[in-house]
Formats: sequence, C-alpha cells, structure tokens
Amino acid sequence: MEEFFGNTIPVAEGVDRFVEWITETFNWFFDPVKNDFGNLIENFAELLASLPASIVILLAVVLAYFLSGRRFALPVFTLVGLLFIYNQQLWEQLMFTFTLVLVASFISVIVGIPVGILMSKSSLAEAIIKPILDFMQTMPAFVYLIPAVVFFGIGMVPGVFASFIFATPPVVRFTNLGIRQVSKELVEASDAFGATGKQKLFKVELPMAKTTIMAGINQTVMLSLSMVVIASMIGAPGLGRDVLSALQRAQEGPGFVAGLSIVILAIIIDRITQNLNKGKA
Repeated sequence: MEEFFGNTIPVAEGVDRFVEWITETFNWFFDPVKNDFGNLIENFAELLASLPASIVILLAVVLAYFLSGRRFALPVFTLVGLLFIYNQQLWEQLMFTFTLVLVASFISVIVGIPVGILMSKSSLAEAIIKPILDFMQTMPAFVYLIPAVVFFGIGMVPGVFASFIFATPPVVRFTNLGIRQVSKELVEASDAFGATGKQKLFKVELPMAKTTIMAGINQTVMLSLSMVVIASMIGAPGLGRDVLSALQRAQEGPGFVAGLSIVILAIIIDRITQNLNKGKA
C-alpha cells in the first residue's frame, strides 16, 4: 500500500503521449481543418463585417418583429442594442463573435441531435454516452483550450472546437429526453398503422419532441456564446478579445462596454431562439 501511494501514477504522461499520437496520426485531418475551414469561417465573418451595419440591423429588427408575434419589445431592444454596439465601434468584433457562435452551435446541433436520437433508441448507447456527457459538462472550460491549441493552433478554429465540446451536451440530453417522453400510445398507434422506424421517427417522435429539442438548442447556443471570452485566450477574434485585453490592462470602461455588448448579443439570440420554439414573445 505504501509503495502504491508513494509512486505517482503517470496519468499526465499517458495523456501527453495519447494526444501526441492523435496529433501525428490524424495530422492529415487537422491541417485541412485548420487552414481551409479556418479560412472559410474567417472569410464569412469578414463578409458579415463588410455589409452595411444599417442593413444588418434592419434585418435583425425585422426578424425579431415577426418571430416575437409582431410585438415591439424585442425589436426595440434589438434596434437599441445593436445601435449601441455600433456606436461603441465594436461592430466588426460583434460579427466575428456572432460567426463563432453560429458555426459552433451549428456543428453542435448537427452532431448532437443524431447522438441524442441514438441514445433514445438504445439503452446501451445511453449508458455509454451519459458518462461522457457528464465529463464534458463538468470539466473546466479552460481545459478544452489545451487540445484545441494542440490540434488546430490559434485562431477561430480552436475557438469553434472548444465551444463545440463545451456546448454539445445540452442538445444531446434534451433530444434524448424529448423522444423518450413521447406518448407511448402515439408510438404504438404508429406501429399499428405499419409505420417504419424512419417514418415513426420523423413523423411522430421528432415533431412531438420539437419543444424539448428546441430548448436544448437554445441552451447549446447560449453555452457557445459563454465560451467567447475563453476562446479569445487562444486567438479567437471578437468581443471576447476586447474583454480579455481590458482585463490584462485593468481598463474597467472598455471591459464593461465589451461585456455589455456580449450581454446584448446573448439576450437577442436567446429571445430569438426561444421565439423560434414558442412562436411568441
């Protein structure tokens, strides 16, 4: 017993060797993602930033108006909030932040929903995947920056990668929960009418679980946004970089403005995604 506790188990060394093996083995995958995919999302962000701010703000206000059931609270907040960000000369940073959140959330949803469906269909898959999701959610977010930098260097791609890992669990869990909560009578009725597994999934289970799945997507988007400041530590551009810069220089004013801009963006995205689900404010 004393010999066991007296010798350190080489966990850290094992992890280092494992990550080194992954980096060398899958270098053919990491390099194209870092270069080609990185250039793609940066070009997209620059395209958004090059659009006239007035047009982008107008489109956002119109979208908020119709999604909120033609009420004025959300459109007015969207208008005032985006004008404030533009007035503070943070518009380009806002577009980069929005791109980071959009791409990370999209990948999380594309991966998360099928995994959630798999969990709902297989108790074995659920038993295997649940501890992985627990690990992903309880691991400190800063830890995800290490493999992100090792695999993809610095920039937007590692920021997207870290945000994807951090934000995927909610949409997986909510998809699994939503499908499992579908009324058994409805499922049995679809079986009685001879529906195939695919028809039952797309015409009965997913439509009935839509509200729960959309709630998971909302949480995934918000978690992606919460990674903005952390991702700035590995070179991701956007509002998070301004917050980090203000922190390093102990500048309360610029830090508050950049943080407030993130809050405004978070509220707008949160309300819009909620209204996509509910159809009203």
